[in-house]
Amino acid sequence: MTSNISEFFLGGVAAMGACLFTNPLEVVKTRVQLQGELKARGSYQRHYRNVFHAFYTIGRYDGLTALQKGLTPALWYQLFMNGIRLGTYQCFVNMGLTKNAKGDVSILRSVGAGAVAGCAGAFVGSPFYLVKTHMQSHASEQIAVGFQHRHSGLASAFKQIHSNGGIIGLWRGVTGALPRVTIGSAVQLSTFSGSKELVKKMEIFPANSILVPLCASMAGGVLVVCCMTPFDVISTRLYNQGLDSKGKGLYYSGFLDCFWKILKREGPLGFYKGWSASWFRLAPHTVLSLVFWDETRKIYKKVQKSLGS
Repeated sequence: MTSNISEFFLGGVAAMGACLFTNPLEVVKTRVQLQGELKARGSYQRHYRNVFHAFYTIGRYDGLTALQKGLTPALWYQLFMNGIRLGTYQCFVNMGLTKNAKGDVSILRSVGAGAVAGCAGAFVGSPFYLVKTHMQSHASEQIAVGFQHRHSGLASAFKQIHSNGGIIGLWRGVTGALPRVTIGSAVQLSTFSGSKELVKKMEIFPANSILVPLCASMAGGVLVVCCMTPFDVISTRLYNQGLDSKGKGLYYSGFLDCFWKILKREGPLGFYKGWSASWFRLAPHTVLSLVFWDETRKIYKKVQKSLGS
């Protein structure tokens, strides 16, 4: 059995691998979600009409390398957040906390385990997500959306944020991240566990085939997008807003204030702003991270077995 400590590292490495491929989609998602912030539909200029147009626009005005903006904090975020999230969840699985008395995977227990794991990961990784959002939203004046932060790198960003708000300032916006990742993790991880067991029982593919976790993670990706996008929009807004002279948010005082302002000024559809961008990013990231996670655990077990023999 893979040791509990190794689960944290393997989970983080798997998520970092997925991030290398999906970070450009994260940049697009962030820009689309900030577009028309607190403005009624049709009352603002749409720099990004859809995902594909956003890729073209960013490449044209900011350069192709801008599609990997915020990659450094994004990788650190994946290592800490997903390392703790996936590692904690696997620890629960290893301890048998996700199974019922009959030994079968319990959806309810898996949801609870996924929620707890996601909450822990979101809190630890929040400072990196804060900087990532700042860097990814920064754009040329012609296509800028949301508040524009100017950071030259991860270290300078932490220094600036700390000088303005102290240690607590590094966790500004975490109230949006906790429900976002908690709900997303509960749906993603519980669906993955249940789907994986179902696919295995159907014996469509060989037991160790990569298609088993692939099919399971595809199901998780669809549900994550549907359940997580409203919280993702709120989280992005809270992280990216600027501060006044007193260190208070320029637009929102917290999660509930952000929720009501979006609902009042942008309507219910405002919570699904950038839904397509979220799908294009979340679905492949879910697939890649969970498949990498499953495969890295297999490799680790083989290496551990060979060293022990």
